[in-house]
Amino acid sequence: MGIWDKLKAELIDIVEWLDPSSDAMVHRFERYNNEIKHGAKLVVRAGQAAVFVNEGQIADVFNPGMHTLETKNLPLLATLLGWKYGFESPFKAEVYFCSTRRFTDMKWGTKNPIMLRDAEFGPTRLRAFGTYVVHVSDPAAFIKAIVGTDAHFTTDEITNQLRNLIVARFSDILGESKIPVLDLAANYDELGVFITNRIQAEFAAYGLEVSQLLVENISLPPAVEEALDKRTSMGVIGDLRRYTEFQTAEAMAAAAKNPGGMAAGGMGMGMGFAMAGQMGQAMSGPQAQHGPAQHGPQAPAPASHGPQAPAPGPQAPSPAPPPLPSQTQYYVAINSQQAGPFDLNALRSKAQSGEFTRDTLVWKAGMTAWSPAAEVDETRSLLASVPPPLPPK
Repeated sequence: MGIWDKLKAELIDIVEWLDPSSDAMVHRFERYNNEIKHGAKLVVRAGQAAVFVNEGQIADVFNPGMHTLETKNLPLLATLLGWKYGFESPFKAEVYFCSTRRFTDMKWGTKNPIMLRDAEFGPTRLRAFGTYVVHVSDPAAFIKAIVGTDAHFTTDEITNQLRNLIVARFSDILGESKIPVLDLAANYDELGVFITNRIQAEFAAYGLEVSQLLVENISLPPAVEEALDKRTSMGVIGDLRRYTEFQTAEAMAAAAKNPGGMAAGGMGMGMGFAMAGQMGQAMSGPQAQHGPAQHGPQAPAPASHGPQAPAPGPQAPSPAPPPLPSQTQYYVAINSQQAGPFDLNALRSKAQSGEFTRDTLVWKAGMTAWSPAAEVDETRSLLASVPPPLPPK
């Protein structure tokens, strides 16, 4: 510093800071030998605070306004310097101007995916990012805990630490909430408010306050998003059989516009129609298997100037017939003991042998009580060819 700079610094009687940047949080007022004249004017503009530091100790803090630097305006500094009767000569102190405005559009996001267990997708990984708004709420604590002796402190020097705090609390809250992945978008606002309240105490230890935190996006890994898109596409398509027919019709229309390619593509079209027929049969269900179109549609007639289209593929095997219906089972009372169950063929044999008569009690599922065989329609027909007992003598 030259002789003129030294004299100019000693003549300075206005202490102020004009911030030309948008990211400066703290600026130390520079002057020769850290000397401030008695009666100097301190100008603290809106959105600023001035902090006086003497030999590493926080002294006085001034809010926005114009202040005359005298003993009565610097009670703590006067005590530290031992001024008992005031002062008239310059005194030494460091002056830090701290910006208290809100710093907006501060970014946060996950460096690595967050591992979670989702009820629908199972173990999955999520990434998230967003923005937040922060401002210095306690300039003295901020300078003491973060800035130290840095002459010019910007947001870039603290964003990494703030982001780590946010991501750590966000991961913990997201894991405890157990919100399904597909429902996270409906809870962005609630997550932002909850995280803001959760991290306020940790930010306050740095002299900072989070005014607002926004969750802009929570995304799945690219492979999972691709599978989810395919699943969504299937839902949009709806009926796959009709979609296949539509695609086949589109292919025919495209081939008709290119007659020269019909001959070369005739075999491919025939195979395509056969495959489409088999797909339609598989998707139409059991009823289509018994219909007239169970072997797939026939290939169209070939063009007059091209080769014949091949016949469709081999016929699909006929389905197996359904099982025979089971016969009704009956319980009978023989010698006052329950016997059975027997089907009608077994009861017919017992009727012919005389073991099963008109008075034999029978019961089947659905009956409310035992009844004589002659009163039940199915068993009465079995006894039609059996003569009744002889009349008593």
